[in-house]
Amino acid sequence: PSVFAGNSLKDSDNRQKLLKDKDKPMLNRALRETYPPGSTFKVVTAAAALENGLYDDIDAKTDSPLPWTLPQSTTQLKNEGNIPCENATLREALRVSCNTVFGKVSDDLGNEKMIEQTEKFGFNKEVFTPVRADASIYPEDNKPQNAMAGIGQASNRTTPLQMAMVASAIANDGKLMQPYMVAERQAPNLDPVYTHEPEELSRALSGENAQKVQQMMETVVKDGTGTNARIPGVTVGGKTGTAQHGLNNSEKPYAWFISYAKTDSGSPVAVAVVVEDGNANRDDISGGGLAAPIARDVMKAVIDSKK
Repeated sequence: PSVFAGNSLKDSDNRQKLLKDKDKPMLNRALRETYPPGSTFKVVTAAAALENGLYDDIDAKTDSPLPWTLPQSTTQLKNEGNIPCENATLREALRVSCNTVFGKVSDDLGNEKMIEQTEKFGFNKEVFTPVRADASIYPEDNKPQNAMAGIGQASNRTTPLQMAMVASAIANDGKLMQPYMVAERQAPNLDPVYTHEPEELSRALSGENAQKVQQMMETVVKDGTGTNARIPGVTVGGKTGTAQHGLNNSEKPYAWFISYAKTDSGSPVAVAVVVEDGNANRDDISGGGLAAPIARDVMKAVIDSKK
């Protein structure tokens, strides 16, 4: 039961303890907090590249020089470590998480097309579950900032719910569905008085392109940065993210993982995990290391519950 459920002095004391807790347990992070999504957003940029015909073959080399300088600047965009990003295919670029490839894709498409694609996934408007969720924002911005937003940084901000919706739409062959909390309400005699009916919000991307992004995400889990999300006997697709936090990345980064899992029977389950202010050392914080195992456990629990 809840530690407070009424207006007694004890309830009030318990509420105050929660409000003062440094971990902020009263904060609805899933719906009301927005974070930079980091490299998890690269699946949206990949979708935009496919939907706009910039690339149509996920295994064909891209036009992605290394090093690559942000447009209208002298700043070179960096990749993490010595990873094979020069002219990498979309599949390989997602597998090893190439900033240069997806930053250039975002720049090649331009801000208007990137906004158009993100809004198909539900960005830039509030979501009701029916509880209100804050809008996730992909902003109108200049060229260098648009390139950075395309890799989930700059002014790109999203709720965990929004990134779960992204993973869900991709797993659902491009259909973005209305999220909901209540599947059924029952009368005292357990007769149903309300049953939720699935509602399609938009077509985020074509079925063909959604399946291409699925292949890319499944490669990430099979032998890329997301191997910690593997579930034996289950098809899992995912994308890691380690998002910068604070002025000049002065705070501990956010560890992200978005994913879906599907079996031969039943609908897929989609998950978004963000680990905020982890206790790990800064150098040990990563989406694959911290967030992916949590996503795996959640997906496995859901799948096991349906057996």
